Amino acid sequence: MSRHLRVALVQTPAQSLRDFSDGLRKRMKSPNAAQLVIYPELHLCSLGVESMSEQEAVDAYAEPLDGPRDRALRSLARELGIWLVPGTVLERAEDGSVYNTAVVYNPDGERAAQYRKVFTWRPYEPFCPGREFVVFDMPGHGRVGLSICYDSWYPEVTRHLAWMGAELVINLVQTPTTGRTQEIPLNQANAIVNQVWVASVNGASPTAHGGSLLVDPEGHFQIPAAGMEDATLVGIVDFDRVGAARTYGTSGDSWPWDHFREGDSLLELPLYNGYIDPSTWRPTTPPLTSTVLRPTAGSGVAETGAKDGGSHEQ
Repeated sequence: MSRHLRVALVQTPAQSLRDFSDGLRKRMKSPNAAQLVIYPELHLCSLGVESMSEQEAVDAYAEPLDGPRDRALRSLARELGIWLVPGTVLERAEDGSVYNTAVVYNPDGERAAQYRKVFTWRPYEPFCPGREFVVFDMPGHGRVGLSICYDSWYPEVTRHLAWMGAELVINLVQTPTTGRTQEIPLNQANAIVNQVWVASVNGASPTAHGGSLLVDPEGHFQIPAAGMEDATLVGIVDFDRVGAARTYGTSGDSWPWDHFREGDSLLELPLYNGYIDPSTWRPTTPPLTSTVLRPTAGSGVAETGAKDGGSHEQ
C-alpha cells in the first residue's frame, strides 16, 4: 500500500484566527489541496505583539489547551476534513505557567497531539520549557514527530523522535533573524543523520525570514528553502522512502541505525550520565494506528541509560 501524503507548508505572516480560518478555507479549494497543512510557530499568537509588553502579549493570547481557540481549530479541521497543524499556541497550564505548544488536529476534529517546546530560545523566549518528546500516528500514512524552532539546534530532539518511530519530523519556526541561515543546513543534517523526512515551516515577512523547506530521508530538498515571501509550498511525502534509506543505505553506502552488532558493549555517554545500549539502538517500527506516543521512564530511551528494550508505547 502506498504511503504518499500531500503536505502544504504555509509560509505566511502572523494572522488573526478569523483571517487564518478564511485563508485556510480558500487554500483548500485548490485542486492540489493538501491532506496535511502546516503553519509556522506562534502563527495565531503574534499579531500585534511588537506593540505589546510581554505580559500584554501573554494576556492577549495564552489560553488553556481546551479553550475557545482549541474548539475553533477542532471545528475547522473537521469542516475541511484535513490534518491541521496551525503552528504553535500559547498554552496556559492549570498552575498558570505558559508554554509554547504545538497542536495537531485530525480530520475528525480531534486534537491528535500536543507538544511543549523543550528548547525555548533563552534568554529571549520567556515561556516554560517542556519535558517530553511527542510523536503521533497518521493512520494509513506513518508516524510524525514534533519539534519547534530552536529544538532543531539540539540533535537529541530529532534523534529521539526518530528513535520513537517518527518518519516525518515537523519543525515549526518563527525566526525573524539571520539565524534562519543556520537552521536550513541544521534541518537538512537532522534529516540525513536520522534518515527521516523533515518539514520546517517558518513565517513570511514581516513576521519572520521564511526559508521553509521539505527534506527527504537522504537529505535532498523536495521543497528548496524559499525566500521571505508569503507562499503555500506543496510537496509529497513518501513515508516508504524512510525504510528504503535504512535498508539500502543513504546514497547506497551509509546505515547509521545499523551500526551496532550483537555482542557490542555499552557505549558510555558521559555528557548524559548514561550510555547507548546496542540492543535498544534501532528505532521503533510504527504500526499504522492513531496512538500518540511519549517516552516514559524505563521505556528504553538509549541515551538516558534505560535498560528496557521493549515496546515504547504507553
